Amino acid sequence: MSHASSSAPPKPVKVAILGASGGIGQPLSLLCKLNPQIDELSLYDLVNTPGVAADLSHIPSHAKVFGINASKNTPPGENKKLQKALQNATLVVILSGVPRKPGMSRDDLFNINAGIVSTLVEGCAMYCPHAFIAIVTNPVNSMVPLASEVLKRHGVYDRRKVAGVTTLDVARASAFLRDAMVTVGDGKNNDSTENVDLMVDVIGGHSGTTILPLFSRAISKEDACLSREVLHDLTVRTQFGGDEIVKAKEGTGSATLSMAWAAYQFIENTLLVLAGGDER
Repeated sequence: MSHASSSAPPKPVKVAILGASGGIGQPLSLLCKLNPQIDELSLYDLVNTPGVAADLSHIPSHAKVFGINASKNTPPGENKKLQKALQNATLVVILSGVPRKPGMSRDDLFNINAGIVSTLVEGCAMYCPHAFIAIVTNPVNSMVPLASEVLKRHGVYDRRKVAGVTTLDVARASAFLRDAMVTVGDGKNNDSTENVDLMVDVIGGHSGTTILPLFSRAISKEDACLSREVLHDLTVRTQFGGDEIVKAKEGTGSATLSMAWAAYQFIENTLLVLAGGDER
């Protein structure tokens, strides 16, 4: 006598992007729309969110996408729009807040963004307490412990499920090292360098000298063609790469496209791990 399987169907994967209409949010939403792992893409921001969702919905890919404009000055417990955006989320990405501008310290940035992140994390605690929370909003070094305390207050803190996204430091260190190794050979593109997927491990935090790229682990001793001075300069450039972009954009913005790509790498690997696979 045969019996029907009692195993439940896999739970749909829902990714919520909070701050989806901004300079990071839009390209990140596009990348997520193309990911076949994602069943539902929930976009949430102050303005223009339904328009971003409508635009993305014309792409013939798997994820169903919808956009919600946020309710201003509404406590999380009474915010039906935030509830709809977050309910049943597998992974929440927090981008909301202001970017760093010339002359703005990270303390200034914290004073502005802390309230925003705290409110959104409180919503996560209420409406998707088991979701993985990925924080992109700066200063990340301060936002992660802040979010953790909010979750603890609601009794839903799991240290394995809240993280700051610092993948951009890995991307920068890897790109800068690759460029330096190509430049060393009198400007000639070396096939061995061009074909090697250089990936630099970075430890520490996400602010200035707390960022520690481990260049020595990315290149073998036989290929170590870079001087200590060059490696020092690459380290400093990685640590203050954000300032480089702010200056290049003449104060009109900060890292957006590279940050969106880096955040997507984090999301993709996190979803693979949550599904029981191996990160790339």
